[in-house]
Amino acid sequence: MLREKNGRVLIVDDDADILTAMRLLLKPHVELVHTEPNPENLPARLRDLSYDAILLDMNFSKDATSGEEGFHWLERILEIDPSAVVIMITAYGDVETAVRAVKQGAVDFVLKPWQNEKILATINAAMKLSATRGQVRTLQDRQRALSAELEQSFQDIIGRSSGMMRVFETIEKVAGTDANVLILGENGTGKELIARAIHRQSKRSDEIFVTVDMGAISENLFESEMFGHKRGAFTDAKADRAGRFEVAAGGTLFLDEIGNLSPAMQAKLLRALESRTITRVGDNRVQKVDIRLICATNHDVSDMVASRQFRQDLLYRINTVEIHLPPLRDRREDIPPLIDHYLDHFSQKYNRGSLTVNQAAQRKLERYDWPGNVRELKHAIERAVIMAEDRVLQPADFFISGGDERGGEVELDSFNLEDVERTVVLKAIRKHDGNISHAAKELGLTRTSLYRRIEKYGL
Repeated sequence: MLREKNGRVLIVDDDADILTAMRLLLKPHVELVHTEPNPENLPARLRDLSYDAILLDMNFSKDATSGEEGFHWLERILEIDPSAVVIMITAYGDVETAVRAVKQGAVDFVLKPWQNEKILATINAAMKLSATRGQVRTLQDRQRALSAELEQSFQDIIGRSSGMMRVFETIEKVAGTDANVLILGENGTGKELIARAIHRQSKRSDEIFVTVDMGAISENLFESEMFGHKRGAFTDAKADRAGRFEVAAGGTLFLDEIGNLSPAMQAKLLRALESRTITRVGDNRVQKVDIRLICATNHDVSDMVASRQFRQDLLYRINTVEIHLPPLRDRREDIPPLIDHYLDHFSQKYNRGSLTVNQAAQRKLERYDWPGNVRELKHAIERAVIMAEDRVLQPADFFISGGDERGGEVELDSFNLEDVERTVVLKAIRKHDGNISHAAKELGLTRTSLYRRIEKYGL
């Protein structure tokens, strides 16, 4: 017997007496009971709402007893919703028909006239199966998110500067709590790495870490992406789907680029954070969610609040603790260990053996301002490892596209021969995208001669 009033049941039968009797029987036990006398209306009904169980008659035409109509509509239901839980009901049943119904996707078979206790038990089992299938889909969503998280590259945070030491101290203090954290810093400074470090040192470290790029979510899909949706909630909603809040339940939800949210999206997020509940699009059931929230942005949120671009109440909600990540230009002592770290990683990744960076190249990397921060340095080293022709990386192996290093490039209107040579060599190297052989050929030099000039001018 159904023990608590929950679930949604649809009864499809052309007999009005059957529909009435079934509705009265189920009403005390089921949250929502819908009846449908015309199976032609099934597609529209299933697009509008999902059901935990569907009781489907097998014969609708007058004097029909074969059950073929029931099999036809069973097939249609499963085409619309492959996870639908369907119970076949008929007055003309036999073992062969029951076996065929189960083989074609029904979960059970009930004969008319039914026994009340038996049909209640059957529906109860069907709704439990539906709930289990929903849990499986949620677990699959979580598994996909977890797999994506595990596929991330190495996540070590490299830093020995005083600025990074302060960041590490804050992580140690805040990680063991469930306090909301806001990480501020320029693009490429490693905000996600800090969020992952907090998660790994938290009480939720055995649970999932879910990353959401808020700048990549359009306003019309925000609720579906964050809170999930029921099948049929909108045109492309082919199946129930768990949102990021559900997927992150028990673990950590990292909202990156939160400064990109529109006012409407900020309001919806604030409601969810204040109540710690979400409702899937197309559903009316409220679900509690237990998450650790970490946010990040490269925007000055204080200025955004002052200009009314960001809600002050949302800022209060997300920044119990703030962590400011310094740009790489303000922690140049971290560049050498970062170079070593990335050089070792990419040498192994691309099977390049043991590679080193000569002093001139090291100086070039240390004096560059790195507007793209650690991310730009990482990409520069990866490219150098791939393109380098020798075991010792030269300055010319590092093609820095974000601008010149400090000191700039000398223009050709200088009449100092060394200045002119330095400029011509640099232009040739950049023209050939760092290919030393091609640059040396255009300059009329051997590769060895070109390397000597690179070393001489610190390129």
